[in-house]
Amino acid sequence: MDTLPPDDAKTACKHPAGHFKPVIDPNRCEGKAACLAECPYDVFVVGRRERADLPGLTTLGMLKWWMHGGIQAEALRADQCHGCGLCVTACPENAITLTRA
Repeated sequence: MDTLPPDDAKTACKHPAGHFKPVIDPNRCEGKAACLAECPYDVFVVGRRERADLPGLTTLGMLKWWMHGGIQAEALRADQCHGCGLCVTACPENAITLTRA
C-alpha cells in the first residue's frame, strides 16, 4: 500500500475538523493499525479493549476480538477527523466508515 507523505496526506483532507467522524465496526476490526499509519491527524489509537466496552459483538466479532488478544482500533480523537477517507481505504477489514458529525 502506498502512503502519502504527511504534508500531501493533509492536503488530501479538504474538510475542516469536526464535520465527519470515523465509526469503527468492532465486529470487523482486528487491530492491524493501518488506520493509525494512514491518518495524518492522529485520530486513531490501537490497543487492548475490554469486552465490556464492546456491546453488541456478534459471535464472529467476539471470536476475532479474542483471537487478536482484544487489540482493536478506537477513534479516540474523532473530533480531529477531516473526512479525507484515507483510513477507510487503508483498513484491510473494511471496518471503518465516515459519518457526518
